[in-house]
Amino acid sequence: VQLQASGGGLVQAGGSLTLSCVASGSTFSNYAMGWFRQAPGKEREFVAAISWSGTSTNYADAVRGRFTISRDNAKNTVHLQMNSLKPEDTAVYYCAADGRRYRASWYYHHAQFDYWGQGTLVTVSS
Repeated sequence: VQLQASGGGLVQAGGSLTLSCVASGSTFSNYAMGWFRQAPGKEREFVAAISWSGTSTNYADAVRGRFTISRDNAKNTVHLQMNSLKPEDTAVYYCAADGRRYRASWYYHHAQFDYWGQGTLVTVSS
């Protein structure tokens, strides 16, 4: 599966942004999906995951209550709605796919995902 992320940009603290990731080359509903982020000099960290059906989601503590992951299997797309953004949310955001179709609560680390998009930069100014 190939993944193409988009939607990043510059936003002020407290603002909102929605990232999208379009999948191609394989049956999208065969994959659990995740979003990760990587700030300069830091390790890639888990942000959110969603099951293949969209019925279960999982979030990192740092974003729970502010970010929402969703998917549209008919459009081969996963979204990350980001609200109440903070400067510490600044990072390159990556979407990822895993073909094992576990529940979202199982996912928490980048090593669990086999397929990656190219990343989209989110910058939150204070």
